Amino acid sequence: MKNKVVSADEAVAVIRSGDALCTAGFVGSGTPDELLAALAQRFADTGAPRDLTLLFAAGQGDGKTRGLNRLAADGLLKRVVGGHWGLIPEVAKLALDNRIEAYNLPQGVISHLYRDIAAGKPGVITKIGLETFVDPRQDGGRINARATEDLVRLIEIDDQDWLFFKAFPLNVAFLRATTAEPSGNLSMEREALILDGLAMATAVRNSGGIVIAQVERLAQAGSIPAREVVVPGILVDCVVVAKPENHPQTYATPYSPAFAHEIRVPLDTLAPMALDARKIIARRAAMELPANAVINLGIGMPEGVAAVAAEENILPYLTLTAEPGVIGGVPASGLNFGASTNTECLIAQNQQFDFYDGGGLDLACLGMAEADRAGNVNVSRFGPKLAGAGGFINISQSARKMVFVGTFTANGLEIVTGDGTLSIVREGRAHKFVERVEHITFSGAYAAARRRPVLYVTERCVFRLDAQGVELIEIAPGVDLERDILSHMAFRPVIREPKPMDARLFRPAALGLRDDMLRLKLDNRIAYDPTRNLLFLNFEGLHVRNGQDVADIRIAVEARCQAIGRKVQTVVNYDSFRLDDDVADCYADMVRDMVATYYTRVSRYTTSAFLRMKLGARLADRDMPPYLFETEAEARRLLDTGG
Repeated sequence: MKNKVVSADEAVAVIRSGDALCTAGFVGSGTPDELLAALAQRFADTGAPRDLTLLFAAGQGDGKTRGLNRLAADGLLKRVVGGHWGLIPEVAKLALDNRIEAYNLPQGVISHLYRDIAAGKPGVITKIGLETFVDPRQDGGRINARATEDLVRLIEIDDQDWLFFKAFPLNVAFLRATTAEPSGNLSMEREALILDGLAMATAVRNSGGIVIAQVERLAQAGSIPAREVVVPGILVDCVVVAKPENHPQTYATPYSPAFAHEIRVPLDTLAPMALDARKIIARRAAMELPANAVINLGIGMPEGVAAVAAEENILPYLTLTAEPGVIGGVPASGLNFGASTNTECLIAQNQQFDFYDGGGLDLACLGMAEADRAGNVNVSRFGPKLAGAGGFINISQSARKMVFVGTFTANGLEIVTGDGTLSIVREGRAHKFVERVEHITFSGAYAAARRRPVLYVTERCVFRLDAQGVELIEIAPGVDLERDILSHMAFRPVIREPKPMDARLFRPAALGLRDDMLRLKLDNRIAYDPTRNLLFLNFEGLHVRNGQDVADIRIAVEARCQAIGRKVQTVVNYDSFRLDDDVADCYADMVRDMVATYYTRVSRYTTSAFLRMKLGARLADRDMPPYLFETEAEARRLLDTGG
């Protein structure tokens, strides 16, 4: 077997002028700093290679000198096509100074582009980016005047608009893994993320290029279990063992077993946020979180929503996700962003964007740098600052409901709160609600045409998107409409009948979101048909975890039955219902009491044979006929026939 282990200098020596290089990483997770540093040093010493094309999906940097910032030398790069630029200010300066050809494409599109290059396809066809700055009818993803080639085309399929992102060969890939065998097999057991390593390696290998992997350690040939190999050695040409300082787990954490999913950590030790503008905004956004939903929270201001959810004890009723492939758990913040603790599942970044782009997110909460009267949002470019879109376009365009968050003004805003009201002590110097945003990262018109629910949450007011534009729907107690809101907007929003924001947002005590979430959810699950005296309990997808959940169900159903005032026939939908073992007997006791007190007859249905057996056995133990059927029709037939 070949021994592919070489030094970093030997590895980067194979890169030629004019090559197309792709790099892995998400902030500092999976970013191959050893290889980037070696490439930068080779260029500094020799002036070669020159005029590289750089392709990257997620932001890879610390906002200062690490990551892709290392490559910001005149002449090293000719073209850069990236997803998020905010953490690579040194490279962004090259773009803004028109010294490179610069493009900003959606992170998920670039992630998918690796797969399509690997498969020999012409490019990515998607709706992601329509009516944003990526659309060729606007900027086509171009950042500056030197970017003249059309990387994005508008096409029509079955009378619908689509975007086509052109594929191109890749000559070199920089990857990162934890362990390598001499043959090049790579595993990622100590990494926080998997990212796109396999897709990138396949794309470069099938383009006839060179795949270079940075690792933490070497293992004997054949010692990595086959199921733990993330990138097979047949795709890897060179392996470089990194210095520890160039291989931290994240840029903020040298190594955490929680980020590597070796352990789960208690969440009750998280300190509550201070009651400031950020917490008020996070609280109001958290009020939109539906139980049992799949959520994405962006970096920055949205990170506070996870902290509020932990404080309010509603995390068990949510599945939080992050775009690099994290499902479940609690996303980390700052330079740890992308990593997560208590993760349920970790998948490849391109697979996560399959889920996002297809509409899998129930709700997303993202930052809002500026918004305009049409409901457009800009987070990607502001005059001399280039942040880039990252995964923002994929997420905001595809989530079933969007909540944008941000302070109403910026740079110097000071508030006073805590008594149920809000007072503006000093206004921010920068206004965020402008006549027209500089860059359309989110298209209000596109969302409105598709009747997508969209909210814009600030510390003093809340707006929503409708066909007429942005409507003011809530105002904080203590805030004056004209003085504190309209006078700081470049346009007048639609104003009908705005209501006060919930006073609980402006008090130190917890909101009680758990009770609100479950009460609302259960009330919406109970329906009564008086003509047939039939109560329908829709428990589909409900997860009963503990005694409090059982009590909440009892309270909600009892309240409805008492309001009806007579015993009822009842049908219960148990499809996708989950009942934890340690609370199953408590639940069955509650059902027995409800049947004896409020029901004449009851019938149940679920497609789960296991649940029919599990719940049926416990009901039978309490001398109740289970009447558990596979379909709703069978369940209703029992009541109709009087069986």
